[in-house]
Amino acid sequence: MNRTAVERMSDRELIVTRKFNAPAHIVFEAWSNPELFKQWWVPKSAGMSLISCDMDIRTGGTYRLAFSHPAFDQPMTFFGTYREVTPHKRIVWTNEESDQGAVTTVTFEESDGKTLVTFHELYPTEAALDEALAGSAEGLPEQFAQLDELLAERS
Repeated sequence: MNRTAVERMSDRELIVTRKFNAPAHIVFEAWSNPELFKQWWVPKSAGMSLISCDMDIRTGGTYRLAFSHPAFDQPMTFFGTYREVTPHKRIVWTNEESDQGAVTTVTFEESDGKTLVTFHELYPTEAALDEALAGSAEGLPEQFAQLDELLAERS
């Protein structure tokens, strides 16, 4: 079984890796097609819903994700810009909802029909990474497991 590895690489860097049993073009589609993305991005255990998912996945395009949770009065919104999109290879985006948002890079490396996904986040400060590790980053193994389930259905 493939395992998700979450590793703090420095005071400001987080790297998550997992190998998926699917070719890169299928894995990339799960990251770049809003309908597929909505099916795996939110950890089920979080009790949240992705109520809006606008993604213009191209270099210079933008995204906006809105989440609801029974404990929130208002939806939480995350947004940013795609700095680089290379189909089936790489996606780089900013997280602009605060000045503590990371720059996220996801790469897709295919070998023998399997794809190694490397999810790299670079935060502006050590405190921002600490906060992420105590919050949203905790859900990454579950998110990647959900992605694995989706890919198994599509491969």
